[in-house]
Amino acid sequence: MNIEQLNAEYGIADQVKFIEGVGGFPFIKIDNVKASALISIYGGQVLSFQPANEPYNLMFLSDAAYYQTGKSIKGGAPICWPWFGPDPEQLGRPAHGFVRNRLWNVMKTEVTANGECKITLGLTDTPETQAIWPHSFKLSLEITVGESLNLELITHNPTAHTFHVTQALHTYFKVGHIDQVAISGLEGIKYIDKVDNGLQKFQAGSVIIDTEVDRIYQGIHGEVLIDDAGLGRRIRITSTGSKTAVVWNPWAKISAEMGDLKDDDYKRFVCVETANAGVDIMQVDPGREVRLAANYRIEQHLTEFESEFPSAA
Repeated sequence: MNIEQLNAEYGIADQVKFIEGVGGFPFIKIDNVKASALISIYGGQVLSFQPANEPYNLMFLSDAAYYQTGKSIKGGAPICWPWFGPDPEQLGRPAHGFVRNRLWNVMKTEVTANGECKITLGLTDTPETQAIWPHSFKLSLEITVGESLNLELITHNPTAHTFHVTQALHTYFKVGHIDQVAISGLEGIKYIDKVDNGLQKFQAGSVIIDTEVDRIYQGIHGEVLIDDAGLGRRIRITSTGSKTAVVWNPWAKISAEMGDLKDDDYKRFVCVETANAGVDIMQVDPGREVRLAANYRIEQHLTEFESEFPSAA
């Protein structure tokens, strides 16, 4: 993609600028009065988001991340599609689908009436994707950057045949220290514990992470909150089009084994993913579309939570 041409067609003075990013990938840099953000067109992936009045980024982005064609970027908000997790048909295809390591297209940029920047990226099938997943599709991602960050993934089926997808907004949230994190809103929810041979369990109280965690929560309702005492803040996640939330932290052993994470990076992030996964499979009928959306908002820390972690106060 030609950066100069992208700026000529889609740049917005003083707010939306296209730049050459790490690895030569085209990035979109957004700066408005409400927030700043960085988006990689490769992968259709938001890499950072920071409201104007907040001292810390919403997102974790690994310093060891790969910026290479064919590999996914570790951090931000990768897109898992048209399947989440291992290849559902066990054909040897990559985990989490194929759109997080492909170059998307810029469809539209705009400033909304309330001063937010909205970027629309798109992806359609090619002979290469057809060889991996034999369906025609139109996929778009609407990214709205304002006081909060809103992501909406839209799957359109232009064919005469129904297809099914699982998917996720695999968002990495930056935290001060994983020992000082509590996730609420999942109390009493049934989950699949992928660390414990896929056993089904129920969440009792807030999610506290003190070991490897890889859980698919099913039948969720309402908002999910990340209380982060280390950075003195709360992150509110509001989702639509989803009955599933995935909570993941690799902990020490896996973090050390991953080439695109530093050994102790597990202390600095938690993934809380808005998803359709497990039994939450989306049917996309001919000529129809399905939408998966998440809104992320940073709020001030609650003092009652600080009392759980007095060292953070």
